[in-house]
Amino acid sequence: MAHNQTLPGDEPCSFATFNVDSKQKLVVVRFGKTVTVRDIERYAARLRKNPAFQPLFSEITDLRDVEKLDLNAAEFLRLADEVDPFSDQSKRAFVVGNAVQAHAARVHKILRTERSFEIFQSLEAAEQWVSSPAPTPSASKPGAWLSRRQR
Repeated sequence: MAHNQTLPGDEPCSFATFNVDSKQKLVVVRFGKTVTVRDIERYAARLRKNPAFQPLFSEITDLRDVEKLDLNAAEFLRLADEVDPFSDQSKRAFVVGNAVQAHAARVHKILRTERSFEIFQSLEAAEQWVSSPAPTPSASKPGAWLSRRQR
């Protein structure tokens, strides 16, 4: 069963929308034009409260609409260490459309090296990867995603 939620408060033009699909064990979140640390904190808090969400679910984060990411290094670190609601075993995919978005995704990857994590330019490729079997331990080593993307 999928649960859609728009943040904040169900406004149609809000900063993020997310869908929790308990059957696929997947969360898909799409952020709006500007993303702040508070926006990510609110998303994580709402996700934790969603009865369909489990921390072991996979996540696809779609950043393609983001024009401004208002986060500094200390905030990235705090979000990764204290706010992130997902398990270290969760598969995480970021969908990006430009260098700024890709940089933000790479920063998250660096801070969470133990995770199965990939960066994509299309939602379809991210969905395919998330639904594939879990990677072998050698494929989840830091930097392994880069070598696979270069093939």
